[in-house]
Amino acid sequence: MSHRRALTAVALLALVVPLAACAAGMPATSPAATSAAAAVPPEPSSSGPATAAFAPVTVDNCGTRVTVDAPPQRVVTIKSTPTEMLLALGLADRIVGVGFQDGPVPDRWAAQAASLPVISDKVPDQEAVLELAPDFVYGGWESNFSAEGAGERPALAGRGIASYVSPAACQEPEHQPDPLTFDEVFREITQVGAIFGVPDRAAALVDQEKAALAAITPVSGVSAFWWSSGNDAPYAGGGIGAPQLIMTAAGVTNILADVHATWAPAGWEAVVAADPDVLVLVDASWNTYDHKVEVLSSNPALSQLTAVREHRFVRVPFASTEAGVRNVEAAASVAQQVRDLGLGG
Repeated sequence: MSHRRALTAVALLALVVPLAACAAGMPATSPAATSAAAAVPPEPSSSGPATAAFAPVTVDNCGTRVTVDAPPQRVVTIKSTPTEMLLALGLADRIVGVGFQDGPVPDRWAAQAASLPVISDKVPDQEAVLELAPDFVYGGWESNFSAEGAGERPALAGRGIASYVSPAACQEPEHQPDPLTFDEVFREITQVGAIFGVPDRAAALVDQEKAALAAITPVSGVSAFWWSSGNDAPYAGGGIGAPQLIMTAAGVTNILADVHATWAPAGWEAVVAADPDVLVLVDASWNTYDHKVEVLSSNPALSQLTAVREHRFVRVPFASTEAGVRNVEAAASVAQQVRDLGLGG
């Protein structure tokens, strides 16, 4: 689901502040992301064969009925979350092309990811997708499937190509998780495991994720503002999506928890008024952690925030901030970084 457009109208006052243009370039792996390495679950074994007997799978996916009669063998993934889901399940050999990746994969998947063909830095168009003769397209956002993008889902189905959207990204109220929970994240792992004929691997991954989640010791008494992207109107983590999921697991109080949206435009004036204890800064190639720090430090109003004056910043890589297999890791990292700042107990 796009972080660069509002999902819900949010009544927050805007403060006009002069801000610098976006900087380009995303670090390969942030030091902060490694602070929670102990919380990263080991990967389930992918050395064994997929399930021998495959039963056809039918799911309602964002309101689209998807039936898979045989495990997909030629998959195009769009966005990092689908790519990393398949890597975590040991299915790199099924991926024939990736597009619109949000950043480098963690080191544990780097060897598998190194040989994946990148067909586009943005959403690939239909021609690029069809050239690969896929039997399955797995997208991170519903908007990936459009006439201008990878193709509309009915059109793909007409060509014998099944499609699937990460369920947490469903936009319609009757399909959107409200709020997103880890049960929903784990359900996607289970569903994808069934579709690809590797239910045992999926079950093992879910068990490992649950154990890592249970091992997190949440902080307490710490408020935070989650800045994902944008400048004049920062795009922030609201109260029902992956940012809230991660902050809740870390024990951090989101100052926008009452905003009924996954991500939403916020007003800097509201942030200044709340004066959160820490600022969670998403490290994205189009709006880097370093750029955010520069914007906060150079603006007369924002530089007076306690978190800015005391350099209380928490870094999270963008690819870990959408619903997927890195959310537990992100929550552990946020909690540890807050402790490293001397806050939260």
